[in-house]
Amino acid sequence: MDDPDAELATVFERFHENPYASVVASQVLRLSEHLPIRAALDVESLAYSTLLGAREFRRWLTARGPRPLPPRSPQEPVRIERNDTELRITLNRPERRNAYGAQVRDALVAALEFALMDPSIEKVLLNGAGPSFSAGGDLDEFGTTPDLAIAHLIRTRAGAARLMARLAERMEVHVHGNCVGAGIEVPAFAHLIRADPSSVFRLPEIGMGLIPGAGGTVSIPRRIGRWRAYHLFVSGTAINADRALDWGLIDRISAA
Repeated sequence: MDDPDAELATVFERFHENPYASVVASQVLRLSEHLPIRAALDVESLAYSTLLGAREFRRWLTARGPRPLPPRSPQEPVRIERNDTELRITLNRPERRNAYGAQVRDALVAALEFALMDPSIEKVLLNGAGPSFSAGGDLDEFGTTPDLAIAHLIRTRAGAARLMARLAERMEVHVHGNCVGAGIEVPAFAHLIRADPSSVFRLPEIGMGLIPGAGGTVSIPRRIGRWRAYHLFVSGTAINADRALDWGLIDRISAA
């Protein structure tokens, strides 16, 4: 760390801005540390659903203001290309910085399910089109699910995290540019992440009154440890590719 005192001050400040989310993040990390991935993802989602009903998230929604739902993708939101035993999956909404909204999520899940069903696919390569790998959850969709129980089921049964974990040994992810929220939480399940030197990683959810909800409370600490994960969660600080490599969040730095 360049200035540990400054980073610690940032953590304290962010903690006091969103104490409920900060405490819940700590509890989830402790509870799920030694759980199987499937169970740990359930713990994350139940906690996330609880925070969706809390005042910190409502405050963030009010400050954000009303937003229209994202338009339908003008192209296939995820491209799939098979080359012999390799399946290449490309997030393909560069006009929205490949945000992990419903359309991208559903198309990514379908691609991962295809890879799971075909044992002849030996390698699955995930990357993103445009200047960023993924800007994380689509903020225009936040707060739009009317039923918190349905939101929990969508995250745990229709999200990409479980499938990524099951495919981990066959998964390689190439990231670049902004990798925010789900844009690193989902890749972190893969056994190999290659990052362009331009890559920047950030987990902003606690600043919204939430916790990482795309599997990040499971995938991130299993790469970098519980304490560093909590630091990234609460501080919301961005780290570059060099620090991410030093911590183990990524495995290699190589130009795209």
